[in-house]
Amino acid sequence: MPGTGPATDPDGRDQMTADSAPDIIFIGGGIAGISAAARLAPHARVLVLEAEEALGHHASGRSAALYEPRYGAPAVVELSLASEDYFRSVPGILSPRGLLLVGSDDQRAAFDDDMKAMHFTPIPVDQALAMVPVLNPDVVKMAGHATHAEDIDTDLLLQGFAKAIRAHGGRIVTRARVEGIERTATGWRVRWPGGEAEAPLLVNAAGAWVDNVARMAGVRPLGFQPNRRSMARIPAPGGLDVSSWPMIFGPGETWYAKPDAGALIVSPAEEHPMDPHDAWADDMVLAEGLARYEAFVTEPVTRVISNWAGLRTFAPDRVLVIGRDLREPSFFWLAGQGGYGFQTGGGASQLSADLILGRPPGLRPELVAALSPGRFG
Repeated sequence: MPGTGPATDPDGRDQMTADSAPDIIFIGGGIAGISAAARLAPHARVLVLEAEEALGHHASGRSAALYEPRYGAPAVVELSLASEDYFRSVPGILSPRGLLLVGSDDQRAAFDDDMKAMHFTPIPVDQALAMVPVLNPDVVKMAGHATHAEDIDTDLLLQGFAKAIRAHGGRIVTRARVEGIERTATGWRVRWPGGEAEAPLLVNAAGAWVDNVARMAGVRPLGFQPNRRSMARIPAPGGLDVSSWPMIFGPGETWYAKPDAGALIVSPAEEHPMDPHDAWADDMVLAEGLARYEAFVTEPVTRVISNWAGLRTFAPDRVLVIGRDLREPSFFWLAGQGGYGFQTGGGASQLSADLILGRPPGLRPELVAALSPGRFG
């Protein structure tokens, strides 16, 4: 039965009583942890520990917020496609956006690779200019368009999952940075400032910190690598209404631009290896990315409204890791979302719940194996 304790505890100051002790502790309140906890909340007492003041503070809160199911390695694409039914079931989660790939004469090879990999349809340059009037016709010599990409209302998605957890008596504790993890006779004891809890199962959904959490628990790390990606928000070029523009890519993902709340987000799309931390944008990297964007448009960037960065954390093979640790089956990995956390959230959370509850997954056995930590031996 769900616990009877408070649904939220922003300060994390109370210990859970025996009758409300969790069955599952989640470390990490990004999209991975919060979605899987919501799927499990009707069946088990769940406790979600988030180190920051709000859910989705790090990578989840700095996402490009796009559902582009053809983006990523084959296993990622299949998991993204498996998430679509859930997104369609929640009104308001998805809204039309589309993708536009533009290239110059010297980018033919990278352009052709992206066209094939991401299922673009070739379109005349004039058609691309009609979609995005600031494109420079002297530079843009080839274009491709795709309609299968949609915006994700990430806040609505996160809050919906949080509401489901609370509705079933689960708890979400913010400002609960984990300070210690101990193996007990029956599971795990987790301590955070002013509080502690025990549970038979520990789910590691700590984003860039997943290997750190594993070390703290005495579990062998799997070799995750956080990579910084920066973004700048600029005024709408030429004062135009950008709301209907597609997301625009340079070949080889050397830059991208996306409409956002009346402005434009531009990213250099870099992947710079970093240690886990609260990331910030590098001014030089941003300047280089903005210059790559400017080369394709007629309107110069005269002002940056704001900038930020996030960490996209990948497993060695750049595929998510979902499943019980082989050596310590009461330790469950939900990690390596990279840049795909939101778009895979529906499928990843359902798979996590199925595996934890011992139900046959609805995904192909080959995909389940490709996502399993067992692939690392």
